[in-house]
Amino acid sequence: MPAVSPRYARDPILIAVGAAIRRARLERELSQEDLAHLAGVDRSYMSSIERGGQNVGVMTLARVARAMHVALAELMLDARL
Repeated sequence: MPAVSPRYARDPILIAVGAAIRRARLERELSQEDLAHLAGVDRSYMSSIERGGQNVGVMTLARVARAMHVALAELMLDARL
């Protein structure tokens, strides 16, 4: 299990982004493992992102969005950012 980002872990913004990713993933009936594989990240890291434990980089967010065939802007709108 990856360590959480100590400075920002559980920040409301990260929680909102993670929740938006989770909603999009579930709408597409993807498991965390499948999404992680498609996005090129570890499954435990994907889990931590969805829980708001990671201050995930823009490029990783873009890969996650692309893996779900959704615009990164759409995820951010869903997160209300």
